[in-house]
Amino acid sequence: MDFYGHVIDGEEVPSADGAEFDSIDPYRREPWARVALGSAADVDRAVRAARRAFDEGPWPRMGLAERGAVLHRLAGLLERNAEEMGLSDTRDMGKPITQSRDNDVFRAAANLRFFADHARLSTAETLPMDSGHHAYTRFEPAGVVAAIAPWNYPLMLATWKVAPALAWGNTVVLKPAEDSPVSATKLARLALEAGMPPGVLNVVHGRGPDSAGQALTEHPGIDRITFTGASSTGRVIARAAAANLVPVSLELGGKGANVVFADADLANAVEWSIKAVYTNTGQVCLAGSRIYVQRPIYEEFLARFVAAAEAMVIGDPCDAATQIGPLASEQHYRKVRGYVETVESAGGKILTGGLGDGWTVRPTVVVDMPQTAPHCTEEIFGPLVVISPFDTEQEAVELANNTRYGLNAMVFTENLHRAHRVSARLRAGTVWVNCFFIRDLRAPFGGVGDSGVGREGGSFSREFFTEPKAVIIDVKRD
Repeated sequence: MDFYGHVIDGEEVPSADGAEFDSIDPYRREPWARVALGSAADVDRAVRAARRAFDEGPWPRMGLAERGAVLHRLAGLLERNAEEMGLSDTRDMGKPITQSRDNDVFRAAANLRFFADHARLSTAETLPMDSGHHAYTRFEPAGVVAAIAPWNYPLMLATWKVAPALAWGNTVVLKPAEDSPVSATKLARLALEAGMPPGVLNVVHGRGPDSAGQALTEHPGIDRITFTGASSTGRVIARAAAANLVPVSLELGGKGANVVFADADLANAVEWSIKAVYTNTGQVCLAGSRIYVQRPIYEEFLARFVAAAEAMVIGDPCDAATQIGPLASEQHYRKVRGYVETVESAGGKILTGGLGDGWTVRPTVVVDMPQTAPHCTEEIFGPLVVISPFDTEQEAVELANNTRYGLNAMVFTENLHRAHRVSARLRAGTVWVNCFFIRDLRAPFGGVGDSGVGREGGSFSREFFTEPKAVIIDVKRD
């Protein structure tokens, strides 16, 4: 098996104590790579390297165009190595190769290109003052950024954090999830090949509590923390950040509501609703796992949705024909299996789906479920959807908002007035109308409630990854 080390100060290195762990291929349920298992000592090495690179190195002092050119070269290297990078995430966490290779790698490259250009093209404020003074704003890099990426979109969401941090002149210590570590090491290798100076992008592998994750979030040398993952972990990280008064951005869980009105384009609604809940085998924080369908079209929607779910191809994620792969780990499979096995005892009924071979759960459709059941209130993070009818617009909004999460929602309607009206009333960071997962990287991304704190994207990322500074100059007058 190949070995993947930490990348610290421009070198790929083992752990200080020599510790390692296996990365498990969830389809074959066997190790496929060996990875350095980091400790507080490795984190400290990485943070110190990032601090030196920030305080003494060229990266924060480069022009925006020069830094952007490096990020564009890195994006090009990702695209040229799409097969290898995509396969890394597929072997690590079971994502179908057509999603990891054909989508995620190019989304990662797009993140790098966008933030490279956004930083270069952004404008600052000048503020006329009646006193005759001249005031303007500078956006200066914050320092050393701790970026903690999740296992469901390992490469793509790592670059979502790394790209804006680097574009604005920060240095980074990236900790990928222990279930999907390989693409992070490969990203750091390519960054060095692209010309990124040593210490600018560091990678430390490891677990969370009492391991690299905890050491990173508690390290006094960190200036920003950006995290995507579970809400429970986000609370722990927020407490660690508060102890050091470090700004934190948390993109956490979701329980997205998908509201389908009777006047919707039914074929379009079914197609997008299938993608919204079964993409990446349901392991998406944005998954539309609660579908509310207006009663006049409820039965027809159900029939079409079930047929589409049953037509999905389940199998080896390395096979281009596969649409549903295994869940990312044995631990996660056991969690999702628990929801599948308790559908009937919770009052619901499975129309199709259920448990498959190995760590696979087939696309599962549940109806007649009480809205208070865990299946309707908790983030399952698997290919299980609960579909329920509603009668009025008011009822639909109340059902959709009846959650402690607030990351995203969907609305399907051909009525423009309703689209605007309902979107305004939904308590969510993003609302998609007649589509799903369409992004403009200038727009804010984040959630409310248990879905997180803060927003990233475009100028929102600039605000987080920089220290905005006001400069006021006394203009000499004749």
